[in-house]
Amino acid sequence: MESGNIVEYIDRQKIICAVVLEIKNQRLRLLNENNREVKLSVNRLSHKSKINLDLSMGREKLAGCLKEKAQFRKQLAAQIQIKELWEILNTEQEWIDLETMTEFCFPNNLEGDYEAAVVRAFFASRIYFKYTQDGFFPYSEEQVNQAGAKAREAEEKNRIIEAGGDWLKKILAGTNNNKDLNKDQKEFVKILKSFYLFEKESPYSDLGKSILANAGIGDSEILFHVFVKLDIWNSNENIDIYRYAVPTEFSEKLTQYTFNISQSCKESFLKENRKDFTSLPIITIDGQSTLDFDDAISLEVKEDHYLLGVHISDVGHFVDKDSPIDKEAIIRGSSIYMPDMKIPMLPPSLAEDRCSLKAGEIRPAISTMIRLSLSGDIMDYEIVPSIIKVSEKLTYYDVNLMAEDNADIIILQKIAQKFRQKRLSDGAVQISLPEVNVWINEDGDLIVNKTNRESPGRMLVSEIMIMANWLMAKFLSENKMPAIFRSQPGPKDRLYKDEDGTLYQNWMQRKLLSRFVLNPESERHSGLGLDEYVTCTSPIRKYFDLITQRQLRSIFGLNAPCKLEEIQKIINALEQPMMYVSRLQNRRKRYWLLKYLETRIGQKEEAIVLKKRRNSYLTLMTEYMVECPLPLSSGISVKPEDLVRVTIQHVNARKDALSVFIS
Repeated sequence: MESGNIVEYIDRQKIICAVVLEIKNQRLRLLNENNREVKLSVNRLSHKSKINLDLSMGREKLAGCLKEKAQFRKQLAAQIQIKELWEILNTEQEWIDLETMTEFCFPNNLEGDYEAAVVRAFFASRIYFKYTQDGFFPYSEEQVNQAGAKAREAEEKNRIIEAGGDWLKKILAGTNNNKDLNKDQKEFVKILKSFYLFEKESPYSDLGKSILANAGIGDSEILFHVFVKLDIWNSNENIDIYRYAVPTEFSEKLTQYTFNISQSCKESFLKENRKDFTSLPIITIDGQSTLDFDDAISLEVKEDHYLLGVHISDVGHFVDKDSPIDKEAIIRGSSIYMPDMKIPMLPPSLAEDRCSLKAGEIRPAISTMIRLSLSGDIMDYEIVPSIIKVSEKLTYYDVNLMAEDNADIIILQKIAQKFRQKRLSDGAVQISLPEVNVWINEDGDLIVNKTNRESPGRMLVSEIMIMANWLMAKFLSENKMPAIFRSQPGPKDRLYKDEDGTLYQNWMQRKLLSRFVLNPESERHSGLGLDEYVTCTSPIRKYFDLITQRQLRSIFGLNAPCKLEEIQKIINALEQPMMYVSRLQNRRKRYWLLKYLETRIGQKEEAIVLKKRRNSYLTLMTEYMVECPLPLSSGISVKPEDLVRVTIQHVNARKDALSVFIS
């Protein structure tokens, strides 16, 4: 090889034609067809020929000649039928050198241009032959089929990237507002939706990123607005439902199965050996919008004691272990309550009808009958399968109004307060914080209000249900029955005694609580101040409660019990669904609270300083019970528990952003 020789090399998957300007120690200085000088080692060349160009003609003319040469070689390469060559040569399974292959392709034309054309053709189509500097080797038929499939896949991928990017550009430019998507556009949406939701975890991660890049989009958040524009999502779409693959509907098959079960089991519980409590004055106490009533209370005032009844809907009577309803319920784990949506664990025909303790309807229940002294001390208790009929449906608001006038409500408050005092004396950590309720009303208005969790209605229901759950845990332990017991180690620190904590102390105390633990066997629950504990009072809404209720039922011979190993498997299986339920509820409530605060920008609010960070104070806006940073640049010096006035500066619910400044 010498100066003036025409050579070719590969750059970015393209063959480039060049002329040698200088050779020095196996390094070449070249001028290529694009009139650019490059330096390469000799082994980078894909082809070298003895065809010479006169270097004295100047760069412009040299580049022009190279372009013509490259074009001629492309035309020659297009004439080569590689598939036909493979059909002839693949049976040999031998290496074929460049000279021989050129003779196959261009008989009697073996000079440099034709050799270079062969290299170009085989480089462009690598399905049929393996190509190296040593020559060409025909692939087997199986290898060709695999390579062909891979090439078609790559071609389709490139088509999707190109077409998808162009489609996105038109939507963003407003030149394509067609919401009736064709087959290709539906495919683009599927890819981009998956990429938006799961990013690197998406099976379409690379494809989605490439479509965005082709459309000139650097921020994937733009996709949300594209989906809104196409009416695929609404502006307040709950994307966590898709991220966590939460089922929001029940299949027609399951709905029909549930209806059949609810009808066939309608009155069958009357034939079972149950105690008849239908004559008791049983009430439900719930929120105004509640439709699924799974717990009720009764009170009888005797001469020397009270008889308190806690009656829990016997959901296990309708939902058999491993039935289609049961399998769906364990996938869901719990009903999910959000400001704009409720996703039930059980189909409505059960949750809101057959299992619900509706006033005036006879229902099967598991009843905990507690005998208490007139001073409110527990004397003994009995747990039995029962039939009940709720006589009155009350709301928390109703009970609050009756708190000072109704004799039964006054007694129930006294019992609840006595039990709380017992728990506190046994080390319970009482967290008393107001609850901020966020919901969308029937007119579509966003409503936010703050309620007192310690109101008479809420306090008495909370304590009586804790009492019932504790007694059911004792009953299960005494009968050596495994269940889903809930325990909790002691807190990392105690900030106050009994119920004397300030709002600041209660908020910070909650951060110091240890995580609760679920086990098939009982252990102490330090947070509640109880030696053992289960949750069994919400079997319509929580799968943990349904499982524990089944274990209670098994003691009465109403169903077979789960073994300890089965209980542990259920606990493990529910870990992820329950984590998703918690995230969904918390994140959605926060989203709508921030949407509400978007309308309050510029408003002044009271806040408690929680702690100092590197560049800000962490504060708690007391009206909304939401944390927000306060910049240190505000020029003030405060300490934890100080009250300050802040002004809401910026809120973006979609980006989970809230900022304030000192008023």
